[in-house]
Amino acid sequence: MRFLIRRLGFFVLTLWAALTINFAIPHMLPGNPVTAMMARYHGRLHGQALQAVEAALGINSHQSLLSQYVTYLHNCATFNFGISVANFPTPVTSVVGAAIPWTLGLVGVTTVLAFVIGTGIGALAAWKRGGKLDSVLPPLFVVATGLPYFWVAIMLIMVFAEINPWLPTAFGSDSSIATGWNSDFVSTVLQHAVLPAGSILLTSAGVWVLTMRNTMITTLAEDYVRMARAKGLPGRRIMLDYAARNSILPNLTGFAMSLGFVVSGAVLVEYVFAYPGVGFQLVQAVDNEDFPVMQCLFLVITVAVLLSVLLADIVTALLDPRTRSAR
Repeated sequence: MRFLIRRLGFFVLTLWAALTINFAIPHMLPGNPVTAMMARYHGRLHGQALQAVEAALGINSHQSLLSQYVTYLHNCATFNFGISVANFPTPVTSVVGAAIPWTLGLVGVTTVLAFVIGTGIGALAAWKRGGKLDSVLPPLFVVATGLPYFWVAIMLIMVFAEINPWLPTAFGSDSSIATGWNSDFVSTVLQHAVLPAGSILLTSAGVWVLTMRNTMITTLAEDYVRMARAKGLPGRRIMLDYAARNSILPNLTGFAMSLGFVVSGAVLVEYVFAYPGVGFQLVQAVDNEDFPVMQCLFLVITVAVLLSVLLADIVTALLDPRTRSAR
C-alpha cells in the first residue's frame, strides 16, 4: 500500500509540473502568440476567435499571472481547452478526440503486437542460443530497427501500392463509404491500416527482440535457474516461470514509455500515409500555429506516459515482490 501511495504521489507531482510548464511556455514566448497569429492570418481572425485563443492559452492582460494560472488549471480540470484556431469554431476537445481513436487503433495495437512478438522471439532465441532461430531472426529484426520509419513506409507504398496495387496508399478509410460500425467501413479501415502498421511493426519489434534476448541470457546463468534444472523441472516451465518472467521485468518500463507515446502516434508514419491520427494532427497544428491544439496534445501525451509508467510500476511490483519491500 505504501508503495502504491508513493507512486501516486509521484504521478500527481509530475502531472502538476507538466501542467505548469504547459502554462508557462506561451508566457515565455517573445511577444504575444495571439498577436503573431493575427498577423499570420492578415486580420481574418475576428474578436471572438482572438478571445477564444487567449482563453485557451491562459493569456489575459486584465488578470494577474496567478489568476490566469488558477483559471488555466480549472480549464484543464474541466477539459476546457478552448477553440481550435485552424478549425474555428470547433472545440479543441473535438479535434483531438476525433484523432485519438485512429492512433490508438493503429499505433496502439501495433506497439503491443511488436512487444509481444519481439519479446517472444527474444525469449526463444535466448533459450535456444546458438540455434537456427537465434542465428537468423534477431539479426534481421535488429537491422530493420535501424531503418527510419518513413523510409520503410515509402518502400511499402512502392511495393504494395504502386508496383502492385493491392493496398491503398493514404488516409484512414475510403471516403466513399459511410462511417459506422458496418462490415464495409471496418474492412476499408483495416485495408488502409495494413501498410502503416507494417512499417511500425518492422521497425520497432527488433528492440524488444534484442533486449529480451540479452536479458534472458544473463538470467539463465542465475543460481535459481540452475537449481530448477537440477530439480528436474520441465524445460517449458523453467523458460516461462523462471527465466522469461524475471527477464521481462526490465522491459516493462521501456514498454510503458513506448505505450505512453502511442498517443502521440508515429508522427512520420501518419504523415506519410496522411493517416488521421494524433501524430498527423500534431503536424497540422504546428503548421497552422494552432497553439490550443498543441497545448492539448502536449497534455494528452504527458498524461498517457505518466499513466503507462504508473501501470508498469504496479505490474512490476506484482511480478517482483522485492520492489515492494526495498527501502
